[in-house]
Amino acid sequence: MPRSGTYHHGDLRAACIRAARELLEEDGSAGLSLRAVARRAGVSATAPYRHFADREALVSAVAAEGYNELAGFLAQVHPAPSTPDELAAVAVAYVRFALEHPALFRAMFAEPCDPTSEERVAATAAISEYVRTIVDATFLGVDADALSTTVWALVHGLAFLHLDGKLDSSTPEIVTAQVTSAVHALFNAAPAMSGKAPAAQPAV
Repeated sequence: MPRSGTYHHGDLRAACIRAARELLEEDGSAGLSLRAVARRAGVSATAPYRHFADREALVSAVAAEGYNELAGFLAQVHPAPSTPDELAAVAVAYVRFALEHPALFRAMFAEPCDPTSEERVAATAAISEYVRTIVDATFLGVDADALSTTVWALVHGLAFLHLDGKLDSSTPEIVTAQVTSAVHALFNAAPAMSGKAPAAQPAV
């Protein structure tokens, strides 16, 4: 049933995003629609269309909020990590964010989005630049663009592996140990590989 008092003049967009996030947490993405958001926000079925052309535009707005919150969450752990231990701590925080906000995290990364959403593009770029800054400070003499993608892919993959139950997430301590070990393995792999002889080339 619509809830009275949830919509105030001039705050329709924020009310719709708030309602969408509530629905995501309760029912996942399957129950998210502009009509459902309108019911939750206590407005007419057409009201959300004043700010969102379709479901993808709404999800993009929710995702942009999520990216900004994630960026703030990571910065609280360390604003400018420059050592393996500091990077590992940020990686643990990334996975923790996913586990604490599973529906929002999936909406951020697994839902169709509006490619023209400037706020989502900007928020995503902020996360990407944060990761690149970490790589610049932590790894010396590397292709920062390529390695920042590698680092983000590693940590992001760990987040979804935990979310999907492929890795044990029964306690925070177990999650911390698994993520920390994975990040340190990345640091240890390059020196180990550089000491090996080049692989034999196939005969022509």
